[in-house]
Amino acid sequence: MSGTSRGRRGGQTKPPSAIARPPQNGPCTDNNHWKREGSYDMELLLPRDSAYVPAQPVVVVKSESELSAISFMGALRIPGVVEFSLCLLFAKLVSYTFLFWLPLYITKAAHLDAKKAGDLSTLFDVGGIVGGILAGVISDKLGKRATTCAVMLLLAAPTLYGFSMISQFGLGPTVGMLLVCGGLVNGPYALITTAVSADLGTHKSLKGNARALSTVTAIIDGTGSVGAALGPLLAGLLSAGGWDRVFYMLMTADFIALLASEVC
Repeated sequence: MSGTSRGRRGGQTKPPSAIARPPQNGPCTDNNHWKREGSYDMELLLPRDSAYVPAQPVVVVKSESELSAISFMGALRIPGVVEFSLCLLFAKLVSYTFLFWLPLYITKAAHLDAKKAGDLSTLFDVGGIVGGILAGVISDKLGKRATTCAVMLLLAAPTLYGFSMISQFGLGPTVGMLLVCGGLVNGPYALITTAVSADLGTHKSLKGNARALSTVTAIIDGTGSVGAALGPLLAGLLSAGGWDRVFYMLMTADFIALLASEVC
């Protein structure tokens, strides 16, 4: 019988505590030990299930104090909207009558051919560019839109009559009067459709509601388009009895626009 068997029979087997173990302070060679230590470190880095916070749905509640868009009748009740709309109606009537009928009038009055009359009529628009810029600069410095429109319309009426008389005396006076008429007629037109509409769309009566600008602009410019359609139509009907009637109609429309601007 071998020595191992004798040792077992003799009770000389080493107890479990006597089996060699890796030193506690030295490097550990037990793979299971490293697995246990690694899993513990990962538990420290990863969030625990108890700390998970589920996402909550976000509900946007519309504030009761938020101002809604203004209605059509509400826009008409803004001070100055109706008055400036009528002013633009008659100012645009004069402007579009010149736009459509001026080449024909120059052909008849100045005895020019159609090409030269068409080229000459563009000076009315050139004067309108200068007049629109001047109207904006003056109104910004004075802070008075209605007064600026009224003064230009007041000067436009006698200028229209002067153009009807001077255009028969040659090319030079016609060029000068076209520039002046274009500036005085289109200046208020340009001012009302831009700065005045913006001012009325943010009027103090709205109490901070800025959702009226588009409606106010549409009312003013839409009313002006009525005059743009009526002017050339009336000019065609009146020109059969002479061009003097056409200019009387234009001066009357200019005076009505002046009265409407004075009410503002």
